[in-house]
Amino acid sequence: MPPAVYLADAKSRAHRRRKPIATAILITCEHAGKRVPAAYRDLFEGEEALLDTHRGWDPGALTLAREMAQAFEAPLYFTETTRLLIDNNRSIGSPELYSEFTKPLPVAARREIVQKHYLPHREPILAWVRDTLVAGRRIVHIASHSFTPELNGVVRTADVGFLYDPRRRGEVALCDRWIGALRHARPDLRLRRNYPYLGNSDGLCFRLRKVHPADVYVGIELEVNQAFVRAGGKPWTAIRAALLESMRAALSAELPGSGRAASPRLAARTARR
Repeated sequence: MPPAVYLADAKSRAHRRRKPIATAILITCEHAGKRVPAAYRDLFEGEEALLDTHRGWDPGALTLAREMAQAFEAPLYFTETTRLLIDNNRSIGSPELYSEFTKPLPVAARREIVQKHYLPHREPILAWVRDTLVAGRRIVHIASHSFTPELNGVVRTADVGFLYDPRRRGEVALCDRWIGALRHARPDLRLRRNYPYLGNSDGLCFRLRKVHPADVYVGIELEVNQAFVRAGGKPWTAIRAALLESMRAALSAELPGSGRAASPRLAARTARR
């Protein structure tokens, strides 16, 4: 049965119950590591320094993702394969799906990369989203990312970025609350919307929005400046704590009661790829 029918069924059941739709939290991390699978190590020989930069992975993103998943008893899906092999936050057909190391490979070799290192991350997420919506729950999806402080000689003017689609009211409202709570707790932080990237550009959240209506799917990409990660110590610990507490405050409207997941707890699965 097509997903659209499932969604319609879920919404009609919720309407008949005349109860608020419970919200389920989903955490993902598409650039969690810089691992090069053994079969492709020759492609990246001598590129260890590049792999350690923002081009290879999002430093700190997995640490924050794990803490968010634990705090909200949410499933976490992540992949530690370097984005220079294949970018799991890009759609099939995107010119940014492959890097200069993998674009020259034969079509068959690139298809094998998709089968072994892209779909194993994407497909479980799509299945979880589908099953959760079928169960009549609304989804708030937070994708954890980090960004380099300087790109091509241009210094980024933010500490935290919140990426969302401004046409989807649920995403706007959640970011308004999250930014407000974080600004109250940490007025020193530079907070920006849809920066350093546009929230409605290609990515996992973008693809899920294409399939699922705004009233049942809210997708936010959280971007944290890697300067905090590289500094480590108190600055990195403090910003993670502030993000978690402000996230809890922002989600209080989504999760009636204590700020924890209001829906019956789904099995929290952690996927390593």
